[in-house]
Amino acid sequence: LGSCLGGVFKRTLAQSLLALFASSLAISLVFAIIPLCHNVVVLAVVMAVAGLAMGCIDTISNMQLVKIYQKDSAIFLQALHFFVGFGALLSPLIADPFLSDTNCILANGTANASSNLPHIRKSLVPHHPGNLSHYDLPMKGMVVTRVSYAFWIMALINLPVPIAVFFLLYKERMVPCFNGSSHPLLSADELALETRPGDRDELSTAGQRPHTAAGHEDLFSCCQSKNFRGVSFTYFAVHITGALVLFMTDGIVGEYSGFVYSYAVEEPLAVVHKVAGYLPSLFWGFITLGRLISIPVSYRMKPATMVFINVVGVLITFLLLLIFSSSVVFLFVGTASLGLFLSSTFPSMLAYTEDILQYKGCATTVLVTGAGIGEMVLQLLVGSIIHDRGSYSFLVCGMIFGCLAFTFYALLVFFHRMYPRPSPELDEASPDKAAAAEAGQYQR
Repeated sequence: LGSCLGGVFKRTLAQSLLALFASSLAISLVFAIIPLCHNVVVLAVVMAVAGLAMGCIDTISNMQLVKIYQKDSAIFLQALHFFVGFGALLSPLIADPFLSDTNCILANGTANASSNLPHIRKSLVPHHPGNLSHYDLPMKGMVVTRVSYAFWIMALINLPVPIAVFFLLYKERMVPCFNGSSHPLLSADELALETRPGDRDELSTAGQRPHTAAGHEDLFSCCQSKNFRGVSFTYFAVHITGALVLFMTDGIVGEYSGFVYSYAVEEPLAVVHKVAGYLPSLFWGFITLGRLISIPVSYRMKPATMVFINVVGVLITFLLLLIFSSSVVFLFVGTASLGLFLSSTFPSMLAYTEDILQYKGCATTVLVTGAGIGEMVLQLLVGSIIHDRGSYSFLVCGMIFGCLAFTFYALLVFFHRMYPRPSPELDEASPDKAAAAEAGQYQR
């Protein structure tokens, strides 16, 4: 829902920055409030607000990079998603010192209950939920947990982000009370890597474009039927197939990081719990490393080629994981390999799809939403299948999702071949089409 909401604020730079400011500030407030939630309904509402804010940030940040840099956006998208992975890797390390290995409530018999916690954790795998009834933990007493500090530290770490966005709003003369004394940080031409007339039109400040035609800058103009008149079916097919590729690949990221621990501690591998706990960190670590490597690689390699390498690499990795399913060593090697191949799929697919559509469609919103839905749905699906069919189905599901991702990518390439290229006469006649023309040449 947050990803869809972010697409509403895409039309002007002012709208995007205001939405980024509100969303990033909301995240700090949510993390500060979470330790104070003593009711599960209140906690659910607070977490829902956090999800909306994060989805909104996801769409707007990707969309603005594509809009500003256009055919050069692949490099910046890789850098953006490197920091996404870096944050996912760093935040558990910040929280870890404040997590307790013992019961957090002191009462009579706490020592005995605490000694049972390793057995309880071992029982929290899909096939043994009934074992929980054998261990009694005190529910009343003095709370000794320090986990609240982790949330408050994360709230403080995030606080410079809304401050920086507000500063950018101020410098771009978009704050109503302070729009007379500041000077813009960069002009549109300086911000982009190349001079593009389309960029000057799209990225000019609110003061330069106080009033625009209502039909053009309406918040929901992307969804208006008049924008789809005369559009070929391949326009919709590119959106749908691109979203389905990310539905599968981001779904694999979610289900693998969520269930690789449960798979490792089950038979036949039966990895020690502490060792198995390193697998999700290894996975996210190599996702982060892969995104860092992809920044210079994307400067030399086309996004379509990178996506092809990614989906084929995911397929081969899952195939080898199935073949060597009894090897603990290869599980660690395969986890690292899978992280590398999945790392750059999202930014590369986004750059590729926007390139096909000449940076004038709603592709970013559709793709980000598809990725978010896949990450949510496939985790639920795989969790239920593992519960019913056993741990081996974890790898089988990954292989099936990988095959589907490759199939949808092949369809995307097919529809790309069919997609009409921009008319040279129209591009020369209209300066507003200059950016689209450059994108079309890059595509070819």
